[in-house]
Amino acid sequence: MDAVRDIVKNVMQELETKKTALSRDDPSGLLKKVLTKKELGHIKFNYFRKGVLNINVDSSAWLYQLNLQKKILLEKLIKESGSVKDIRFRIGDIE
Repeated sequence: MDAVRDIVKNVMQELETKKTALSRDDPSGLLKKVLTKKELGHIKFNYFRKGVLNINVDSSAWLYQLNLQKKILLEKLIKESGSVKDIRFRIGDIE
């Protein structure tokens, strides 16, 4: 009986560890840390694949603004999570 209890305890600890690792590297959560509320209102996380964070932006003006800040944003994202290698902005639906 003790072995089953130990196994369950170990499995639960591993799941908790994986959960915190995923939440730390969650791209939408990372964006909330590096962007202002105003900027967050004009973007939508699209996907995160092979280190590339793809973000939809609602207008060409915001696309331009965020591209001007891309280097700084990328540095902040890399500092928060080493898994981000690049950011790509594109005009698209944010709803």
